[in-house]
Amino acid sequence: MARLAQTAGLDDVQREILSTVRDFVDKEILPVATELEHRDEYPQQIVDGLRELGLFGLMIPEEYGGLGESLLTYALCVEEIARGWMSVSGIINTHFIVAYMLKQYGTAEQKEHFLPRMAAGDIRGAFSMSEPGLGSDVSAITSKAVRDGDEYVLNGQKMWLTNGGTSSLVAVLVRSDEGHSAEEVAARPHRSMTTFLVEKEPGFGEVRPGLTIPGKIDKMGYKGVDTTELIMDDLRVPADRVLGGATGRGFYQMMDGVEVGRVNVAARGCGVAQRAFELGVRYAQQRHTFGKQIAHHQAIQFKLAEMATKVEAAHAMMVNAARKKDSGQRNDLEAGMAKYLASEYCKEVVEDAFRIHGGYGFSKEYEIERLYREAPMLLIGEGTAEIQKMIIGRRLLEEYRFQG
Repeated sequence: MARLAQTAGLDDVQREILSTVRDFVDKEILPVATELEHRDEYPQQIVDGLRELGLFGLMIPEEYGGLGESLLTYALCVEEIARGWMSVSGIINTHFIVAYMLKQYGTAEQKEHFLPRMAAGDIRGAFSMSEPGLGSDVSAITSKAVRDGDEYVLNGQKMWLTNGGTSSLVAVLVRSDEGHSAEEVAARPHRSMTTFLVEKEPGFGEVRPGLTIPGKIDKMGYKGVDTTELIMDDLRVPADRVLGGATGRGFYQMMDGVEVGRVNVAARGCGVAQRAFELGVRYAQQRHTFGKQIAHHQAIQFKLAEMATKVEAAHAMMVNAARKKDSGQRNDLEAGMAKYLASEYCKEVVEDAFRIHGGYGFSKEYEIERLYREAPMLLIGEGTAEIQKMIIGRRLLEEYRFQG
């Protein structure tokens, strides 16, 4: 039979792109991923290869030097990359979200200034919403921008910034209460938020006057990619670096970016789950107990059957969510479902592969140990399972409103 998670209806260009990415993953990522991950080393050579393939401009329109591909194509590429090493998919995800937000909401000048260099990989993007005192409650953001002539002065501390050190452009969500009374801000906090496009030098420490990236956060998994804080202390940003040119729209811009980001996280879950299945089914045919391969024991076959079914189901939901967005339709329900299911199933498939490996799964010599530490991040990234359920529940009530 064909490998799991095949996608029907792709055109020749999409199939060629995916074949190229899959070959790159097999030759350039899988052989070195575990070693680099254990050293928490940034995969510069892999990133350079992705840049040569044009993946940093995959969804950027051709008029700006990109490939102009769909969200589905991007998600399927992410699935392949995460199958090799999830951290690498994280390196391009935040870049992709910022490019998407610029494409959707940027002024003509902002698009001309940033998108061609983002497509080439010369500018690398990161985005920042979270803060130390809040998690999923974006309305509780305290970082603030105050107008001062032709500039804004930004102050505050942001948290969990993927690519915080290696990026050169950060989309930062802060409060900007101008034009709103205190009562309006309290009643509708989302309307007083603005996204700023902050340019900086890559690296750590003070990367521009008023902006500090303290250093990498040490994590259980998701290593290699740098996750940081971001501290703004009277950071001055020109008014023309407000995304879209008008304040008060940042929350909605960010939520649109996160929506496509959820398709990305779903794709990552699919990729990691696929790799875990590959490792599990391979080990089950190598390991012998009681005179036969453990793959021939019914208990192991049941696990493999459940794992493969979860891989297929998650992939199908991810593809559906991407295609819905590509069609121009609202897809928050589908993206929430896909992200929720794929991340949960990924955790379960990885754990089953870990169990199949027995004691060897606990050894750092085996790849499944790395996947076991990576999978939990997907349960949190781009909104926890509980947040996805809230989104799903509210949308279902909109669709199935009882007329009594």
